[in-house]
Amino acid sequence: MELDDQRRSDQIEDRRGISVGQGVAGGGIGVVVIALIAMFLGVDPSAVLQQAATTQGPQQSVQTRTPARADKMADFVAAVLGSTEDSWTDVFARGGRRYEKPTLVLFTGAVQSACGFAQAAVGPFYCPADHKLYIDLAFYRDLQDRFHAPGEFAQAYVIAHEVGHHVQNLLGIAERVHGAQQRAGERQANALSVRMELQADCLAGVWAARANRAKRILDEGDVEEGLAAAAAVGDDRIQMAARGYVSPESFTHGSAQQRVRWFRRGLENGELKACDTFNAAQL
Repeated sequence: MELDDQRRSDQIEDRRGISVGQGVAGGGIGVVVIALIAMFLGVDPSAVLQQAATTQGPQQSVQTRTPARADKMADFVAAVLGSTEDSWTDVFARGGRRYEKPTLVLFTGAVQSACGFAQAAVGPFYCPADHKLYIDLAFYRDLQDRFHAPGEFAQAYVIAHEVGHHVQNLLGIAERVHGAQQRAGERQANALSVRMELQADCLAGVWAARANRAKRILDEGDVEEGLAAAAAVGDDRIQMAARGYVSPESFTHGSAQQRVRWFRRGLENGELKACDTFNAAQL
């Protein structure tokens, strides 16, 4: 990826090295265990954490800033986040809306959010209650070693997907879907979650298309890296690796094929309207 000339976001909270207590109802450990199980079964851990966060302890107060260029990985994250800010600010403005920038929180090991206490094992997540993205940068080692999805664009895709959830939150999509899930049975709620996650994949593709159109950020092979990352976190692959079989009715993020299809659709189209997964006859 070519990000040297990209504006760096100043919406970064660096909580790395800050220890946190377990401030979620039930002592925290139970919630983390549930979130871990949820992750291996293909369930969105952020949803588990949000539901569990009925009474959480105080959050750390850290000022947002732009990381130093010498901090290579944090600088990369700031560049990608800055690029998503530029792209979505333009998209929202064209639609007569104002884009509210999310904050990205870097943490080590565990973190307290408005959605509850989380350990790094749950992976990157977005908390709609505080409009913040959370990531332990060690996840990128897992992305390469465990999920076999190396490369900078694969790493950028992870951030762009969580930003996609922020876009859904700002547009009111997240609230409508969560309301429908509360009224639905388990299978229908899972199906809604799949459409939600596939839309976030498509929105990540929209960002990549628009950012590349504006500043030529993609190198040869980058698209393949992003598609490989989307496939690697498909529910079918995660479930097969975790328990040796696949249960499509329990999917919450979509299969590898579906995630690649919708990420590619956003990449090729570059428009918000291309990402209507909720009215799509075929996922």
